[in-house]
Amino acid sequence: MDIATATMLARYRAWGDKILFDSVAALPPGDVEKPHRTRFKTIIGTLNHNLLIDLVWQAHIEGRDHGFTARDLVIHPDLPTLWAAQRAAGQWWIDWCGTQTDRSLEEPVRFRFIDGGDGVMTRSAILLHVVIHGSYHRGYVAEMFYEDGCSKPCGEPKVRPTCRSR
Repeated sequence: MDIATATMLARYRAWGDKILFDSVAALPPGDVEKPHRTRFKTIIGTLNHNLLIDLVWQAHIEGRDHGFTARDLVIHPDLPTLWAAQRAAGQWWIDWCGTQTDRSLEEPVRFRFIDGGDGVMTRSAILLHVVIHGSYHRGYVAEMFYEDGCSKPCGEPKVRPTCRSR
């Protein structure tokens, strides 16, 4: 992977997060905490998981302990604080790409998974994982929109998701 591709991927992740958070913020009150039959239980839980994993991988790249003992912790229970933290994490990845070289992106990073296993991945593979992971769980949230009878999250800034009445 080269710097241009890495930067494009990091910007894509931030763009996708903005579209989703804008759509989630427009949901009816209480929908972000509504229970669902998914691994992370709620929209806010799933979005917290995405942020937590971003922070874990940032720590691995920086060679420091992340301090998390589980993947399903709710770090920020309210959407505005969570969105501010996710924006900061997304910007961290964009800024980090600006400090890399094509060569440094291929350097291996050794780490321990939250469950205790050892791993090694290149910096570029970590970035790709973070981007794909975020997309995957944005899909979880989109599915929760459908379960609640809401239109899909969209990129139109003034379009509020429509939800059938309960």
